[in-house]
Parts: sequence; structure tokens; C-alpha cells
Amino acid sequence: MLHPPTVEGSVTLLGLILAAVVATGVLFVVSLVAYRRRQTAQYLLVSLAIAGLLVRSVVGTGTVLGVVPMPIHHLVSHSLDVFIAGVVLYAVYVHAPGSLAGSVAEDRD
Repeated sequence: MLHPPTVEGSVTLLGLILAAVVATGVLFVVSLVAYRRRQTAQYLLVSLAIAGLLVRSVVGTGTVLGVVPMPIHHLVSHSLDVFIAGVVLYAVYVHAPGSLAGSVAEDRD
């Protein structure tokens, strides 16, 4: 009887996820450097979104290694999906030209 492939112990999947951890880690460091240089809310929000992607990859690694149970993996990963989308949309909405935040800043000047 054939058994469906499992996530736990998959060497190929582990390699792909570790590559994602490294790549996302590099992007996170670059985003922190950009935030440190600019010190604006937009750059902080980008760093937060990329941090969410990094955590998501780390959780995936833990799942493949058998440390993070699949239900926890799904809960954390899908919660992070919502968090990342929310942060990106908030950054675009609040900091777009003609946005509410821009109008409030103009009123103070």
C-alpha cells in the first residue's frame, strides 16, 4: 500500500525551506539597514512584513524537522499571511499620496 508523502523528514523540502530562510534573512537585514538609514514608518512596516516572512520560513523548517506540529504550523503560517498582507496594505493605504495620513500632515503645516 502506498503512503502519501509526508512533510516531516523531506530532505528536498528542507533544502528549499532553508534556502528561503537564508534569502529572507538577507532581505530582512537589508530592510533593517534601509529602515535605519531612512527612519520612516514605511520602512519600518516593510521590515515588519519581511520579518513575518522570515518567521514563516522558520516555522516551516521546524515543521519539516518534526519540531512544530502541523496544526501549529498552519495556525502560525496562515496568521502570518494575514499579518503580512495587513501590514503591506496598511503601508500602502496610509502612506500613499492623497491618503488620510497625508491630509492630516498637511493640516498641521
